[in-house]
Amino acid sequence: MAAVVCLGEALIDFVAAESGVGVGEASGFLRAPGGAPANVAVGVARLGHTSAFLGKVGDDPFGRFLERTFAGAGVDTSGMVFDPRHRTGLAFVSLAENGERDFCFFRNPSADMTYASAELDHACIQTGRIFHFGSITLIDEPARTTTLAAVATARAAGLLLSYDPNLRPPLWPSLPKARRTILSAMQHADVVKVNEEELVFLISQDGNLPTEDVSGGERDALAAKLRRKFPNIRLLAVTSGARGSSLYFGDGGQISVFGLPVEAIDTTGAGDGFTAALLVGLIENDRAVADALVVPDQNILTHILLRANLVGALTTTRKGAIPALPTSAEADAFSSA
Repeated sequence: MAAVVCLGEALIDFVAAESGVGVGEASGFLRAPGGAPANVAVGVARLGHTSAFLGKVGDDPFGRFLERTFAGAGVDTSGMVFDPRHRTGLAFVSLAENGERDFCFFRNPSADMTYASAELDHACIQTGRIFHFGSITLIDEPARTTTLAAVATARAAGLLLSYDPNLRPPLWPSLPKARRTILSAMQHADVVKVNEEELVFLISQDGNLPTEDVSGGERDALAAKLRRKFPNIRLLAVTSGARGSSLYFGDGGQISVFGLPVEAIDTTGAGDGFTAALLVGLIENDRAVADALVVPDQNILTHILLRANLVGALTTTRKGAIPALPTSAEADAFSSA
């Protein structure tokens, strides 16, 4: 039994050895296990709570490496599927000087795209408390149908549903399709985490990616618009990189915190670390899971946001996603420093 059940893609990130160069110019790459829902599962385990990962990888050295990595971190991997016909997905990641990323994906198709409903471990979902999913497995069939079947199982079993759009434009056939599909899944979620760029993209009229940061007032207005469009969202988290993060809840409730002063080396997985800590915070405060999302307790939610903000910031201080996710002890040490 896992408190948080995560479903989605798992892949290998090959992170450029140096910053400030493109994928084609990098002198070498650091192999790092990744995939946003898998990162969240590991992040939850590192923070001291039970988690499971459901997904499909290739029955190849990379897929087996991912399974060993997740299991070694304490994640239940019994629901993982190994495909003898399709390979594990790969992503080559280049880093700007400030740690921001650019991706080049190899998946044509990768095993996660072929994840079929018959391969889904419904029992694992039914015994959880929170079900977390993303949008990558909504791009192609049969993974899309499988993801929605898992969402239906989680809803029927009374789990809290958590959704992270995790927009990756190179993986979608077009930005309009990405916007439509990502928004269509919002109707299923109780908790949604987006970064500021995703929020602008999803709510703006032109449906284009933003080229500049938005002001706090603009962000608040966009968040309010998203929640009006999807009243089922009980908790909306918006991350703004080094500038901090915000929670929107209840009838117009809002909490914002500033970013933490860390030396960002690689932002890969920062949002996933944030999400893991957010979900752990809900688990550790039974009131929050049971009723604080209906009748929010601002003190509880402030504590949860501060912790999530801290874990997200710490994740940027090392290369890769899973290798950088902090343990609870590491987060405690940074908090008390």
